[in-house]
Amino acid sequence: MLKEFKEFALKGNVIDLAIGVVIGASFGRIVDSLVQDIIMPFIGALGGVDFSNYFFGLNRAVTAPVLDEAKKQGAVLAYGNFVTVAINFLIIAFVLFLVVKGINQLKRKAEAAPPPPAAPPADVALLTEIRDLLKQKNA
Repeated sequence: MLKEFKEFALKGNVIDLAIGVVIGASFGRIVDSLVQDIIMPFIGALGGVDFSNYFFGLNRAVTAPVLDEAKKQGAVLAYGNFVTVAINFLIIAFVLFLVVKGINQLKRKAEAAPPPPAAPPADVALLTEIRDLLKQKNA
């Protein structure tokens, strides 16, 4: 049983998958930083709004104007966080779409490139050489 597990765990597909997960997590952090640190500030500046503090208090005790304080006072429906996460998702999905589109274009260019001319088989090359030598001898 241990031998079977070792064969399974060390197969190329499992290792490739593990590497893909690690790289994917790192790429996810890069895209998240792009969204949070670069794109969302522009969206906030254009609209002058901070979605994260949009909420409804679910009881009368919630009177705070800021979400963190309101959560301390009671239950809140923080729809602003949902809006922020939804916008982040759309931006991340669009960035990933652009990445996949770029990769597909590179693949198409590689497939469209004509293959290098194949060398003739050895017997054809030999016969061509004999023909050329006979032409030189007769000339």
